[in-house]
Amino acid sequence: MRTLRAPFTADAGRLPVVPSYRIREAAELLGVSDDTVRRWVDAGRLSSHSEGSRQVVDGAALATFAQELADAGERADPGPVVAQSARNRFVGLVTKVVRDTVMAKVEIQSGPHRVVSLMSREAADDLRLRPGVLAIASVKSTNVVLELPAR
Repeated sequence: MRTLRAPFTADAGRLPVVPSYRIREAAELLGVSDDTVRRWVDAGRLSSHSEGSRQVVDGAALATFAQELADAGERADPGPVVAQSARNRFVGLVTKVVRDTVMAKVEIQSGPHRVVSLMSREAADDLRLRPGVLAIASVKSTNVVLELPAR
């Protein structure tokens, strides 16, 4: 998967704001074609709106939809594996963040994979994690570390 743009604001120090994704970006995150996403929008399965001349999907709605697809077992055939790494990275959308006074549990939907990370509340707050934010889960052994993609 190629690098997706991440929504940033200059005054927020390059931290994510509530994102929206272009149809092409939503398709990449869901592992389907642009046309499939457009058909889902036309059928009312996924909502979209216009930002200027572009049709976009709200990040939180996309995260919920990705989770529904995974729960229903709907997914694209990823094709044959052509490369592999000992360090696994899952690009996905944050679907749920549960914070208490010290810790936070963050769930990401990456295609058919649900990845859960436990981190300090401070880290989750610093990353401004909330449903719909694009994140990368880096998995090494039993630790899951979340990263934000470069712009």
